[in-house]
Amino acid sequence: MTMSPSVTAPDRLPPARFALDRGTWREVVHLLLNLPMGIAGFVYSILVVAVGAGLSVTAIGLPVLVGGLRGARSLGRLERGRARSMLGVRIEEPSPLARGRRERGILPWLWSGLKDPVGWRSLLYAFVRLPWGVLTFAVTLVSLVVLWPLLPLIARGLTAADRAMVRGLLSPSDELERRIAELESDRGVVVDTAAADLRRIERDLHDGAQARLVALAMGLGLAKEKLTDDPEAAARMVDEAHGEIKVALQELRDLARGIHPAVLTDRGLDAALSAIASRCTVPVTVTVNLPARPAEAIEGIAYFTVSELLQNVSKHSGARSASVDVWRSADRLLLQITDDGVGGARTDSGSGLSGLAERLGAVDGLFILDSPAGGPTTVTAELPWRDRSAAQAASTKAAQAQAAQTAQAETAQNQTQARAASAPAVGRTP
Repeated sequence: MTMSPSVTAPDRLPPARFALDRGTWREVVHLLLNLPMGIAGFVYSILVVAVGAGLSVTAIGLPVLVGGLRGARSLGRLERGRARSMLGVRIEEPSPLARGRRERGILPWLWSGLKDPVGWRSLLYAFVRLPWGVLTFAVTLVSLVVLWPLLPLIARGLTAADRAMVRGLLSPSDELERRIAELESDRGVVVDTAAADLRRIERDLHDGAQARLVALAMGLGLAKEKLTDDPEAAARMVDEAHGEIKVALQELRDLARGIHPAVLTDRGLDAALSAIASRCTVPVTVTVNLPARPAEAIEGIAYFTVSELLQNVSKHSGARSASVDVWRSADRLLLQITDDGVGGARTDSGSGLSGLAERLGAVDGLFILDSPAGGPTTVTAELPWRDRSAAQAASTKAAQAQAAQTAQAETAQNQTQARAASAPAVGRTP
């Protein structure tokens, strides 16, 4: 039997594609756009400086210059976006100009704009980009037509200089600038946390002790009415009111402990954390190794951090035991809470651990969670260490300054009242 030759499929051509990769083409487009962007930036910077300086002898010169500097910020934002999308350069946005109460008025607004380093550096960037844009446009265009085999290397070298310019002139001013942006974000977290705590205290007072005291007042009123007609019933009602008073007092103690526990103020973290551990549904071992007590604010944050974490251990971990370790390392206060529960804890947005991490970050702290599925779970929290003596001295100094201001205000008010009281008497003098 003869075999017929197999029919082979016609050869297929590979799909057409560019010889250069996508990243190189993005760099080429960026280099070609340097010329039009450089022309626009150069014209803008010349107009701002020329018009602002030329009219500085008039009332509109400085406002024009300040407005131009604020516009230069927008140009810098556009250039950062272009470098981010085409060159992959990730640069943080500078913090915006402050617009607080102190800057209400034309003179503070002018001064804030004139001393803005971000605006001046953005203006300088726009000014120096024209000659660089001409050079990169010419070299890239010639390379694209004549030296295309070397185009990737040429584009990479030119864009390296572009990346250096963007990082040098359009990044935040320095570490202080970045720190200001972080503190502005942290301030919002602190304000939100304080507002939430106030709402919690108000809710606890309204739903707990206040409701019991209202019921107590009504019960005592009824007992007063029955005192003459039915003394035995009145006595029973007074006994019930006595029990309600005890419950209300206990609720007020619990509320005060939630604000700032007395044991923490009197005896420090060791005794306070031991008291928390005794109320936990899981056996907890507490080890506190501190050479001295930290500042009251840091001590309070550490206490409530451990309290919230132990509540999570009681409610969600399914652990058989847990431990709390507190120690100092250099200028940091470290807390480590470990349990042998089921693990799987996460710091997703909206969870209790996420809010705790935000509150620690607001005071320059750290929150590290290690909770694999199946356990164990280890939470490490870091807080800045501040000596109690220095913090108390600063607090005392602030209190003394406030008292001195209050005394001066009261003295001035008394003098004003004395002069006002003596004025009619002088008028009646013959």
